[in-house]
Amino acid sequence: MIFKKINSVKNAYKSPLLIKGLYDYCTTLNPDNEIIYKDVFRYNYREFKKRVQRFANMLSNLGIEGGETIAVMDYDSHRYLESYFAIPMTGNVLHMINWRLSAEQIHYTINHAEDLVIIAHSDFLPILEKFAGNMPSLKYLIICKDDDTKVSSEILDIYGEYEELMAESSDEYEFEDFDEDAVATTFYTTGTTGDPKGVYFTHRQLVLHTYNTAASFGFSGSVACRINSNDVYLPLTPMFHVHAWGFPYVATTFSLKQIYPGKFNLNGFIDIFTKEKPTFSHCVPTILQMILESNETKNIDFNGWKVIIGGASLTKKLAKSALEKNIDIMSGYGMSETCPIITLTHIDPKYKNSDIDQQSEMRIRTGTPVLFTTVKIINEQGKPVQNNDIEQGEIIIRAPWLTQGYYKDEKRAMELWHEGYLHTGDVATINSNNSINITDRIKDIIKSGGEWISSVQLENIITSHESVAETAVIGIPDEKWSEKPCACIVLKPGMTLSHDELKNYLKQYTETGILSKWAIPQNIKFVSEIPKTSVGKLDKKLIRNQFVESL
Repeated sequence: MIFKKINSVKNAYKSPLLIKGLYDYCTTLNPDNEIIYKDVFRYNYREFKKRVQRFANMLSNLGIEGGETIAVMDYDSHRYLESYFAIPMTGNVLHMINWRLSAEQIHYTINHAEDLVIIAHSDFLPILEKFAGNMPSLKYLIICKDDDTKVSSEILDIYGEYEELMAESSDEYEFEDFDEDAVATTFYTTGTTGDPKGVYFTHRQLVLHTYNTAASFGFSGSVACRINSNDVYLPLTPMFHVHAWGFPYVATTFSLKQIYPGKFNLNGFIDIFTKEKPTFSHCVPTILQMILESNETKNIDFNGWKVIIGGASLTKKLAKSALEKNIDIMSGYGMSETCPIITLTHIDPKYKNSDIDQQSEMRIRTGTPVLFTTVKIINEQGKPVQNNDIEQGEIIIRAPWLTQGYYKDEKRAMELWHEGYLHTGDVATINSNNSINITDRIKDIIKSGGEWISSVQLENIITSHESVAETAVIGIPDEKWSEKPCACIVLKPGMTLSHDELKNYLKQYTETGILSKWAIPQNIKFVSEIPKTSVGKLDKKLIRNQFVESL
């Protein structure tokens, strides 16, 4: 290709895309808006900027001048938000430790990432003490806490306490410009096999993801979940999970009022919701289900609350329940490897006044690709599927903010980026309006007698039964059909459901052509609890291990 390029004049400045640019803008629109941590801490954006500069000086006082990995192991807090900016803006890498992993996996990620500093909530000190003497890269352990309780350890050297070190540091710091392709963040994603995989993202990627998210929620024309600088932001997913889906960067850039709840619990949520009146949140389905089904929330007015659901499939039943309470609900899709946002629910304004059933159907779809993404769905032959919402295939993607590999793991990184596209492992269909609908994971789709049965579709339908609280559907080996579906079901308190009653309920879906008759599970197990991963997804590997062997 031939193209034209003109050299810049000598004194022209080429601005790199750095997190610093997001930080600089945060006092432009609403500098008096507050950032709140439970009932413990609150300050405005001017003070936020000073604290970020104190954080930078705290690192400098340790002799850290960039290029190091600084880990944070905390609940959703103002401290975590400060780390989102101060650590990468000083040229260091923020490692967000997933404290819901097993102790062994946490230890692995600390050593694999080569953490020089760990800033940990005092609650996690017992976990870190298990690895005392076996974290070779660790030089400084800084403890943060929510009260005046003295924290000490007999086997770990604690360098200092976060607020005390912040108080000793100057609130004046000049953040330098540097290469926009410098790594800003890293965290670890777990799969069904092998050690956790380290993904990483650059300043350029995070800035572009932030711009894109802001544009997608403010300019797309969809009637679902419009967001602007007047909203009040309350995250309900942990900040270690894929940058809290990128929203802390968006909320801070445009100086939204922000409320950080610490570790999620229902009573704390109710207290925050009634006092601070949040208008915008994001969470996995299990959290929203817990909120909506609790007796304690029955008298709360949720009108005007916008909620983005991700991490697992939003069921029609849950979407209807939310809409009935005047919650503006929608789906989003992404992965740890994608920063994360790739698709979002898009509802054309002409459907604004459609009934709840139709609205629910549209809002549970995986969504439409956002700007700057190339999303393809390919069949087993590598060819694009038809836009008929029937033919299924794997989602493969390109976008400016996708991880470029797995840290120190080229083999699995090459598999991820097969033939220049990131392979998600998700199976989906696409309709004529470019709306994608995930039907399963490749590893979870049930292949029975040459037919693909969607475990996600079956789960949504079974969960729509009035007696069912939640369900997980897996494929189990079958000599004749290769695999057949098995449903593990948790019933609502006080409700009953027999095998035959469930099968008769599912027959209505076979009669209308929504399900094939082969999709009706012949194996049904009623259980008290369904295992989930550290981020709230159904843990189908563990489900198979626990339940299939007992059949």
